[in-house]
Amino acid sequence: MQATRKERTAVQRSLAKRVSPLVALLAAVGGASAQATTPITFITNWYAQAEHGGFYQAQAEGLYAEKGLDVTIRMGGPQVNSAQLLAAGKAQCIIRDDIGTMMARQQGIPLTMVASSFQYDPTVIITHADVDSLADLKGRSVLISSSAHSSWWPWAKSQYGFTDAMSRPYTFNISPFVADDSLAQQGYMSSEPFALKSSGITYKVFSLGQEGYPPYGNSIACSDELIAEHPEQVQAFIDASRQGWKNYLIDPSAGNAVIQQENADMSTEQLAFALEKLRDSGMVAGGDAAELGIGVITDARMQATWDMVVKNELVDPAKVSLKDVYTTKFVTRNPVMP
Repeated sequence: MQATRKERTAVQRSLAKRVSPLVALLAAVGGASAQATTPITFITNWYAQAEHGGFYQAQAEGLYAEKGLDVTIRMGGPQVNSAQLLAAGKAQCIIRDDIGTMMARQQGIPLTMVASSFQYDPTVIITHADVDSLADLKGRSVLISSSAHSSWWPWAKSQYGFTDAMSRPYTFNISPFVADDSLAQQGYMSSEPFALKSSGITYKVFSLGQEGYPPYGNSIACSDELIAEHPEQVQAFIDASRQGWKNYLIDPSAGNAVIQQENADMSTEQLAFALEKLRDSGMVAGGDAAELGIGVITDARMQATWDMVVKNELVDPAKVSLKDVYTTKFVTRNPVMP
């Protein structure tokens, strides 16, 4: 027996009432998913290495994907101007040191520091065995990079009485240091010390961060556009990255596999050396991170850095203000404890 037209119409109306909410729900979920997977390009500050381990670990373990993010990690390097690439829309987040972010902001580049990787800067000064403190270097030659003149060298001059006459160009080659017992040189905590150790050279390492140099290390800066329009994606990126750092310190195998895939020159031995330094130094899990969570930045530390750069005339407070340089609103949510 066939249903009458009136009965069929009633059934259709009943189905429509049940299906419409479901269709609306699926559409909403689909829309949210599409928005959440908007790609994020993240540029580091050098070739892939252990100092980027937390990000590569998050990528390898699918932590970004779990947050609904499609993250591409691009290596930095000497020819990569990450701030300009961010300004051009080629990246949404970059690794940028605190002072570099302040300077970029002064130049009108719309980026804001949102988290740190390290609780202090991993730059070191390497000396020969006869040096007991950095103050002992006064009057000696120190090999430094050109970028040091706009970051830690002014601080060292005011701290230890160094002069510009002491500085000589560092070419990222340890041979001059090895050949001259009177020289000191800058380095990266896990790079030059590893090369010297592998060569059987006796040396001492002085960490600038542990000597009182206030900036954080390998800080994360994101575009103002991303922060304003998609704060939930910034939060997700930071949360996944912080978890990546925690996991990397426990078992770095997944992250190291990606690092070596990206950077064929990175040996297993150097990665192991670097991981030991990251663990022992407390760069990731020490300092304020021990109580406030990995990646934390605080108003007090940022003020200390700001006071230093203003004192050394590295930024002009008439052109940029500290409140525009950073935000703590992301690192204070969902803390990842070491």
